[in-house]
Amino acid sequence: MTGATEPEQRTAHPAFGARLRERRRELNLTLREVAVGSGLSIGFISQAERDITVPSLTSLHNICRVLKIPVQEVLPEVSVAPQASRNAQRPLLTLRPDRNGRGYERISTTFPGSTLSSVLMHEPPGNRTEPQRHDGEEMFYMLDGSITVELEGEQIVLSPGDSLHFSSRRRHSTWNHTNRTALLLHVCTIDVFGDRIAEDSEGPGLHAGHEDARRAAPKDPA
Repeated sequence: MTGATEPEQRTAHPAFGARLRERRRELNLTLREVAVGSGLSIGFISQAERDITVPSLTSLHNICRVLKIPVQEVLPEVSVAPQASRNAQRPLLTLRPDRNGRGYERISTTFPGSTLSSVLMHEPPGNRTEPQRHDGEEMFYMLDGSITVELEGEQIVLSPGDSLHFSSRRRHSTWNHTNRTALLLHVCTIDVFGDRIAEDSEGPGLHAGHEDARRAAPKDPA
């Protein structure tokens, strides 16, 4: 690959820090309680509430979990990816209104019992994610460019073709230490889009496409 390219279509969302702060106060939670519950720092939660910084998808999921609100309440509507998604046809999701934030292309679909969330991440030059730890596991596979992953104090540089698989309970963060956008595959076990279907679910899905997934799922013998 000669460089990380981005799809033309972007789905952005206005600042949502005020909603996070409002919900925290509704629950009478302190910044410290949200930070401890989400595996993030007090300073980061405070900055997120004031829209000074923007959480990654995984961090936003963990904050919403502590605040007991669905992640869809603060995420733009993201359609479920088809089983076979096509390059340059996937919308690029960004959690900040300008064009300098990290972008995500959703490539994982959902079906009853699915457990993986996968995105292509467009990591802009100089971008750093917040250190975090949470349940689950993650894998990075570097497609283009280079990033540094800090895993409990150890700095690991990933170049094209390199991968890293680790427990999400280990404190981790990423940093694009270069002057060009990096492209990597990120796979995790967190339901970052909040639209997974329980394996025994029979009700309608949250997004179009769930019905097809149910029809394709094997049925128990009578």
